[in-house]
Amino acid sequence: MAEILERSGYRVKVRVEVPKEKVEERYQALLRDVAKRVRIPGFRPGKAPLKVVEARIGREELLSDLKERLVEETYPLAVQELGLLPVAARVVEEELSEGEGFRYVAEVENYPEVQLPDWRSFDLQVAQEEVTEEMVDKALEELRHRYAELVPVDREAQEKDHVFVRTEEGSEFPIDLSKALPHVREALLGKRAGEVVMVPVLNEKGEKVREVRTEILEVKTLELPKLDDEFAKTLEAESLEELREKVRQSLKRQAEARYQEARERAFLEKLAEGLEAEIPPSMLEAEERHLLEHLAEDLARQGIPLEAYLKALEEKGEFEKFREELRQEALKRVKRSLAKERLAEELKPEVSEEEWQAYLQAVARSYGISLQELRREFGERGLARLRAAYIQDKAVKEALAKLL
Repeated sequence: MAEILERSGYRVKVRVEVPKEKVEERYQALLRDVAKRVRIPGFRPGKAPLKVVEARIGREELLSDLKERLVEETYPLAVQELGLLPVAARVVEEELSEGEGFRYVAEVENYPEVQLPDWRSFDLQVAQEEVTEEMVDKALEELRHRYAELVPVDREAQEKDHVFVRTEEGSEFPIDLSKALPHVREALLGKRAGEVVMVPVLNEKGEKVREVRTEILEVKTLELPKLDDEFAKTLEAESLEELREKVRQSLKRQAEARYQEARERAFLEKLAEGLEAEIPPSMLEAEERHLLEHLAEDLARQGIPLEAYLKALEEKGEFEKFREELRQEALKRVKRSLAKERLAEELKPEVSEEEWQAYLQAVARSYGISLQELRREFGERGLARLRAAYIQDKAVKEALAKLL
């Protein structure tokens, strides 16, 4: 039997009672389980009488284990019976008397009740980007550079050239002068194929430690294709004008996508800001841990341990500022998640099986795996979370459509 003793916001105090018959049954089952594992002199493994096992282990220790087992077994059923969605809980009282039932009281942090603001009245004030002819010209110029070719030149190396060299060790490689280190660029600028130069090697302080004998094999420059009908045909357009129109339409689609993304961000930000909910501390702590895990992964890619990073912040006196920013980001993310979840509950967007399968195929392609592999990797719980996230994203899009 379970009952709610107190309720205040997300805090719920619950009492659970386990009848003495069930307590005795579970105690005997515990004894049998322990008897299989414990070794008692004079008895073969698993053959010692239960009374002997009880005397050997000690009743107090057995009862302590029994209470843990009973809580593990009955707590999920109790919160389900009471209609609770706990995010954390702890047992604060327990009573197990000889020949009686087991009673315990748990303090539960329940999933928060969420109330959304009147989102239908939102004024997002997101400006739509205009695609100008200057933007089209820039995109065409970028296309020219993408299709440019490196061609040899019989002259001195200039700022944007590529110089192919051979070092005294026999290594051959190209150097892009526009991206080269200043001292390397200075050594190679103005030199021609066939010349030999001494390229300095600097230490971390910028001091020259030695020079490398370097032979210039070839100087090449980027040759851009002419912006004409012939170039347009290489990009599957009949003419330069058609290519310009294709580029213009592509830029408009990109601008529209950025506009919709900006509207979604603005909508979710206002939705989360206006959300009313008493958020359990355990939810915020879990999100903080999640953010720290991501930070640790990012730092690891740079070869920096998280502990060293945090220690450096302490030494600079910036640790408390970091912790506060972490808390605020965690709060923002939790509120945004709760807002999307509640919005999906309100709008109940429909997802057909055909639509869902198409989405899964797209996700599988993005991972570079088959649909079967995706199902195996995610498992039932992972796919359920993925579906919930998809439904929430669809709810956001449906809400935005209602604002138009």
